[in-house]
Amino acid sequence: MIKLISFKNCPFVQRVMAALAVKDIPFEIEYIELSNKPQWFFDISPNGQVPVLITENDTILFESDAIVEYLDDKYAPIESLSPEQKALDRAWSYQASKHYMVQCGTMSSKDKETFESRFESLAKAFAKAEKKLTGKRFFKGESISNVDIAWLPLLHRALIIKQGSGFDMLAEYPKVQQWQSELYNSGLMNKAVPDDFIEVFSHFYLTNNYLASLKNNNQQGCMPKSQCDTRATSLSCCG
Repeated sequence: MIKLISFKNCPFVQRVMAALAVKDIPFEIEYIELSNKPQWFFDISPNGQVPVLITENDTILFESDAIVEYLDDKYAPIESLSPEQKALDRAWSYQASKHYMVQCGTMSSKDKETFESRFESLAKAFAKAEKKLTGKRFFKGESISNVDIAWLPLLHRALIIKQGSGFDMLAEYPKVQQWQSELYNSGLMNKAVPDDFIEVFSHFYLTNNYLASLKNNNQQGCMPKSQCDTRATSLSCCG
């Protein structure tokens, strides 16, 4: 069985776990703490980062782009694509993955000015997706593709932040909001994270920063239950 080395908060890992879930590939997973990486991890990881995938023949793979492509090659792609469409899918996937750390930095901002400055770059990515989306269920149609899998971590984190702090990263992008809802309703978001993900994520990104101040303000004046977003009520004040 293949094995995935992971960190619970990592969007790159979530992307790989989503690909594994879509393909229904059985795997083992081992979580490490990035603040206290064991020596054995440095011994097998060329860049000291997650995700790392150990294949059934003990080959060590790293970088989420390479791992997702390997899963397509090894276990059959999600869909049959022309070379041109495959290249386009890679490009649109990269539009997402290159903003993972941008989103992490934005969410970690200590004050409003820093948050707004960092969010400008992330907002441009969502604006590009808004322009490309056609109103279909997922990015390309009625079925989940590798592009959806790549964008899923950004959209999932935006949803949790909205429920936890009241700040909606997608407020200006209705088609992206609908896409987010479809991905959530598919169940894939929750399949691609550990059971305690929201707790771990909230402790990291909704504590002692700008978003935490918004969260605290929201808790002082909870919205009526009828107005709550039922997609992720565990972070809201909904009863």
